[in-house]
Amino acid sequence: MNNKIALESLAMDLKRVALGYYRNSSSMGDRFYQEALKRKEEVDVSQIKPYMKKVFEKIDLIAGMSNEEIAENALLLSTLVQNYAIRFFSV
Repeated sequence: MNNKIALESLAMDLKRVALGYYRNSSSMGDRFYQEALKRKEEVDVSQIKPYMKKVFEKIDLIAGMSNEEIAENALLLSTLVQNYAIRFFSV
């Protein structure tokens, strides 16, 4: 799969995680968090920058946080992933 599409999809899943937790719908947040984890596996990490690999590690760590922290971190991570996809894969 194309890294750009996978990264953009990951960013959207993380935004949905944030929205779910901001709206106090942990079931929605959990569902999209599982989708984000699956989407993360679709990215070819050998083709991304080292700092983005660190961002990927942080995606795994948000599961053990409070709902508010999950929402904030998921939104931050989605923005970082989205900006990376725009910057490094723009035509």
